[in-house]
Amino acid sequence: MINEETNAETLGGTATALVPTAAIASTDTATKLHDESQNSSPALGRRRPSLRMMLSNPAHFVSFGFGCGLIPFAPGTFGALLGLFLARWLHPAMGDPMFFALLVLATVVGIGAMHVTGTALGEMDHGAIVWDEVIAMALIVALLPGSMWQQAWAFLLFRILDIRKPGPVGWADRNIGGAMGVMLDDLIAAAIVLLTFAIVAKVF
Repeated sequence: MINEETNAETLGGTATALVPTAAIASTDTATKLHDESQNSSPALGRRRPSLRMMLSNPAHFVSFGFGCGLIPFAPGTFGALLGLFLARWLHPAMGDPMFFALLVLATVVGIGAMHVTGTALGEMDHGAIVWDEVIAMALIVALLPGSMWQQAWAFLLFRILDIRKPGPVGWADRNIGGAMGVMLDDLIAAAIVLLTFAIVAKVF
């Protein structure tokens, strides 16, 4: 009888001890389920690139490369073309100091604009965001004075690097997050283009 009472008391104590543990586990599980549902739910307010979206915010106007990003095929190529022609027009007219100061400002402002647009689209490196191609190609043209043919070859090499993303270009794309990473991989591709042409010029 004493043993039965002792066992009953032991079981009662164990059950009592398990109650708060079970309550904590239940709370943790509920919290995790809530967090998972919050994280897995589709983001509200995501938008699709459109003319209306571009005109609704100056950040989108910049990010979409003044409309190049809305072209339904190869928007990055059209963004790079915009950078090429802007640099060929503005660089000779403004001279080195003013043009490169403008390019730095456009890069910094562009990173902020791409962050705003990428957040609105739900994808930081959305295909419609082409300001990174505009900046990178403008830098190439400004630092690679020469014939239109030479700059056309530079344009082609840049697009191959930007699309295929080999070596450091791919590393930046995979490891540097946010709008900064989107801009950085194109600037690295631009640096590779400039280095390639410098080596070719030395050798030949």
